[in-house]
Amino acid sequence: FTSYICFKRVVETEAYLGGEDKASHSAGGKRTERNTVMFMKPGTIYVYPIYGIYLCMNVSSQGEGAAVLLGLRAAKRKVGAKILQEKELCNGPSKLCQALDIQRCFDRRDLATDTEVWLERDPERETVCAGEVVSAPWIGVESHGEWATKPLRFYLRGHPCVSLLNRDAERQMQSSTDLHNTEMERTV
Repeated sequence: FTSYICFKRVVETEAYLGGEDKASHSAGGKRTERNTVMFMKPGTIYVYPIYGIYLCMNVSSQGEGAAVLLGLRAAKRKVGAKILQEKELCNGPSKLCQALDIQRCFDRRDLATDTEVWLERDPERETVCAGEVVSAPWIGVESHGEWATKPLRFYLRGHPCVSLLNRDAERQMQSSTDLHNTEMERTV
């Protein structure tokens, strides 16, 4: 999964399913020095560079080579750069690492036992209803054939910190909800 944190809450995530997943760093079950964390116990942090200058943070999950992506955005900006709105601080995987100052030294740390880094539940909200979660294809993996179209990206519908909305998936979700509601009304 790839997850994007907005302030204190994960609002968007992408699932990477391991060896069978052609868009995953662990595609084909291939282990490298870089991706070995994806094969470690669930909850282990995987920090890696993208485009040679940004970092992304995944968390290993259940399954061989499976992971979830997370990301802090620097409050310090270059002189003359546009001022960021709060919702822009973490709305993307490398932005999260910038905002939270996640460095390569976080790689292979265990979220379950490490006293300096952890994830926790939002104390203000325990659960999310299924109707609030949009399921859509990943962003930026178009070159991975059928895997590019699988609905393995999930985000909270209507949340201002989501990096990119998928209007087609939202319309399809709304149509399914409307159909379900209509069927429920007929049975009452």
